[in-house]
Amino acid sequence: MRQLFILLVIIFSFSCKSEIKKNSNLIFEDETNFKSLRQVTFGGDNAEAYWSFDDKKLIFQSNNNNWGVECDQMFIMDFDDTFDKSQPKMVSTGNGRTTCSYFLPDNEHFIYASTHLKDDNCPEAPLRKEGKYVWPIYDSFDIFISDLEGNITGQLTNEKGYDAEATISPHGDKIVFTSTRNGDLDLYTMNIDGSNVKQITFDLGYDGGAFFSPDGSKLIFRSSRPKTEKEIKEYKGLLDQGLVQPTNMELYICDSDGKNLRQLTDLGNANWSPVFHPSGKKILFSSNFEAERGFPFNLYMIDLDGKNLTRVTHGETFDAFPVFSRDGKKLAFSSNRNNNGTRDTNLFIAEWKD
Repeated sequence: MRQLFILLVIIFSFSCKSEIKKNSNLIFEDETNFKSLRQVTFGGDNAEAYWSFDDKKLIFQSNNNNWGVECDQMFIMDFDDTFDKSQPKMVSTGNGRTTCSYFLPDNEHFIYASTHLKDDNCPEAPLRKEGKYVWPIYDSFDIFISDLEGNITGQLTNEKGYDAEATISPHGDKIVFTSTRNGDLDLYTMNIDGSNVKQITFDLGYDGGAFFSPDGSKLIFRSSRPKTEKEIKEYKGLLDQGLVQPTNMELYICDSDGKNLRQLTDLGNANWSPVFHPSGKKILFSSNFEAERGFPFNLYMIDLDGKNLTRVTHGETFDAFPVFSRDGKKLAFSSNRNNNGTRDTNLFIAEWKD
């Protein structure tokens, strides 16, 4: 998912850099769900900030060169930290590329995917293939457990192919993740210790970015599923090269075991980074379905039956990766707002009100 984020930010930055202006008021007009909004980071690409089970910390990934990294690594912060003049603690190895971290229930360990076993260096990140935007599916990604000092204490996957995008159920007993171990990008679940691996989606296409509902009974995820013969051929051809073209995605919902799968949105363009509202009755996600030129991306809310679609953010930039605190009082997300015309994507934390 991280490479998709970088791709979309680059597309946006080249297309509308002149339209971005520094805004002293971080909350835009009609963003009525935000009681307050605080900027957390101030440079680089910062995304996928996930809360600890006790809501006291967040873990996120960043490629901020000022923090001594060349590509995405994992950093930890207290919920009230701000890094305008300081640097957060890095808790990944500093080698390879990382993605998609998530706290374990003890709040003292976390899981994340990394390529470091194959190579200490950052793997290449191609953005175009025959003139089309693509992003890589690294077969060197595996899922690891680490403590908050950056010491790897376990390895959960060791299959050939891509294993990443892992999140944990609110009960702390199950993990859902995306894998290519069967030759396609499907969703799997496993126990918290890596045992009892089960495939739960089976249709051709890229299923990823899955999150559990607050009660653990359902999953929401985004998928790009080719339909026509031409689309299928192109998808398979790119996947054989370890690439995907993530420009058309819709949201899907199912039970946590994969049953009762159904498509939630049919909006067109890219609908992604979905999470459940704390009530379990709505989905918050990022989309550019209203955009004529591929941007902006804003946050939207929709009921589980696909009705009552409402817009949450109202920027001219890029808002994505929303994640509610477990008590439902705060929302962390990534945004290009207030970046003074740069390509920087920073973390923000809002006080949320329904």
